[in-house]
Amino acid sequence: MKNLVFLFLLCCSTESIAVEVAGVKLESEIQLYTHKLVLNGTGLRTKFFFKVYVAGLYLDVKVQTGAAVLANSGAKRMLFHLLRNVSGKQMLEAINEIIPANHSDDEMKVLSSRLNTFSKIFESVAEVRKGETVMFDYEPGSGTRVIVGGIDKGIIDGVDFNRALLKVWVGDKPAQDDLKKSLLGGV
Repeated sequence: MKNLVFLFLLCCSTESIAVEVAGVKLESEIQLYTHKLVLNGTGLRTKFFFKVYVAGLYLDVKVQTGAAVLANSGAKRMLFHLLRNVSGKQMLEAINEIIPANHSDDEMKVLSSRLNTFSKIFESVAEVRKGETVMFDYEPGSGTRVIVGGIDKGIIDGVDFNRALLKVWVGDKPAQDDLKKSLLGGV
């Protein structure tokens, strides 16, 4: 009887068990400020057959489309666990390559000063080392906090800026199609 109770409890508690991708464990739930977030999806970013990072998208409620992620104005975390050393300049170039592909010229003009602030943040990062994390934490009413290697690098205002960043991974023209699919729960 004790074995059946243990097995039942084990099966019921799987929601809180971490998810593992490429040897990296991501928690299925996190606390971000005053918000409880759930892991919407996770995946592996590769470039030229090299494993670059494991990404995890945390939202206040699970969704299955990029449009639903972008429409969600609640708290969010986009987490990257680096699998190789990458310079801040390399990260910035990769992001800056995708953002214009997902925005009109007019949208880019509206975002330009905040994208400049974002660029300055990553230009100040010499290197993100293998095993370190980069996080983009969005808190409604506050903005997107950029945390690199555990160091708070600043906050950038606007839900539109957060949506612009998220489009890099879940927009119409993402950095990697299979990563987008994984971040959306594999749908």
